[in-house]
Amino acid sequence: MTTTITTDGGTAAVDSFAADWEQWHHAREQALGAPGGWLSINRLEWLDTEPGRFNGLPGSWWYEGPVAHLAPGHDETFSPRTFDLHPTGPGEVIDVDGHHIEVARRGDGYLIRVHDDSAPTIRDFRGVPAYPADPAWAIDARFEPHPEPEPVTVGAVAEGLAHVYVSPGVLFIEHDGNEHRLVAFNGKEGGLSVLFTDETSGVTTYAANRSLAIDASDQTIRDGGAVVLDFNRAVNLPCAFIDFATCPLPPAGNHLPFGVEAGEKTPYGRG
Repeated sequence: MTTTITTDGGTAAVDSFAADWEQWHHAREQALGAPGGWLSINRLEWLDTEPGRFNGLPGSWWYEGPVAHLAPGHDETFSPRTFDLHPTGPGEVIDVDGHHIEVARRGDGYLIRVHDDSAPTIRDFRGVPAYPADPAWAIDARFEPHPEPEPVTVGAVAEGLAHVYVSPGVLFIEHDGNEHRLVAFNGKEGGLSVLFTDETSGVTTYAANRSLAIDASDQTIRDGGAVVLDFNRAVNLPCAFIDFATCPLPPAGNHLPFGVEAGEKTPYGRG
């Protein structure tokens, strides 16, 4: 591998950093393009509080309070189902009469999304454009926990929808001699996560947001301490790729007033 980046560790360390990133980026693209993933979603329908049917889909769907329901019609043989899901948690995917359907709770309501492995977004997927890996964008940061985790309400790309997430604390980073503050959320698989925009948003990167997972031990999350924000691994949320996502927007203030020229760029064909 040839590189023009130089660091105190020399080009060998940079080559290793880039190789690790390439492996991660390839795995990320493979997961995105896999059958049954986000890119296979080609339809979204919101449930009502009264039973209703959706054209071409099996069953009657509705929700009551925190619970959604699916009931078969008179000529359908599948069993009734109920769903009691978290408002911002992952959906539940079921197979009904040959249809691959995800049920998810968002805000006070429920939605269903239909997966189709022949969807154009799967068929035409060409990978995710991204900035070249650069160790300079792996930035040391400080995490300061709140006395108690705090609920934070954020907007969504879906008009009229809001998400509520738990923030265990705040991240502080320095760039060009200035300190910047980012509200952190709990990570999906441990650690921390942050939603942010920056001066590349809407220019070379997706306008609404990007997300970054941050390694942090339970002790660090509890007591605070040093972490690393590797912006090379900043990723697009599903809404950057498809029109059937309800992605959250960053918390107020989570805009970095400089261009983060690292991580994923705006997906092909979505600029």
